[in-house]
Amino acid sequence: MAEIIPGILEKEWSEIEKKLEIVKSFAKTVHIDFIDGKFDPNTTFLNPSPFSKYAQDLFLEAHLMVDDPILYLEPLAKAGFRRFIGHIEKMPDQAEFVAKAEVLGEVGLAIDSPTDLSELKVPYDDLDCVMIMMIKAGQSGQEFNPEYLKKVEAIRNVESLLPIEIDGGVNDKTILLAKNAGVNRFISTSFIFNAQSPKEQYNLLQSK
Repeated sequence: MAEIIPGILEKEWSEIEKKLEIVKSFAKTVHIDFIDGKFDPNTTFLNPSPFSKYAQDLFLEAHLMVDDPILYLEPLAKAGFRRFIGHIEKMPDQAEFVAKAEVLGEVGLAIDSPTDLSELKVPYDDLDCVMIMMIKAGQSGQEFNPEYLKKVEAIRNVESLLPIEIDGGVNDKTILLAKNAGVNRFISTSFIFNAQSPKEQYNLLQSK
């Protein structure tokens, strides 16, 4: 069963809150991007505390595009986040991140589009999910690159049940390519929120 997860990438809490208010009526999970300006020149709102207001209504998933994401785990958990996905590119010790995160909730590792799958050093059995970027991580609104689905297919060849998420360029066309490759969680940011009716866009993706 495919799961559609609205993604939020914003610099200001006021913009994040607007989107949380929109999606809480139709989505169960929301994906929040945290970018510190070191992983990518872009930056987002980095304070987890205000999210606690929404932790009862939504399953909060953190996507950590930051330097040493382990440092963010405890503040995020305190604010009610329940899934932690850290990028391996700025992660000094993948096993340490996974060990700490799994005590606090669900844990996943994210792989940026230029990064080879061989850079993932933790066994799939130790993870609750893997995220594959379909674009260069850090900027919303980029075009989906189907070339990166080869990583999804490689994981699916050895792991039939592990949840695989993709992020970047997900729309009503690209979702079909990704499903065929074995993806079962789809993060959608621009396609959902740049429309007059985010709920209709969400339902359209859900129907695919």
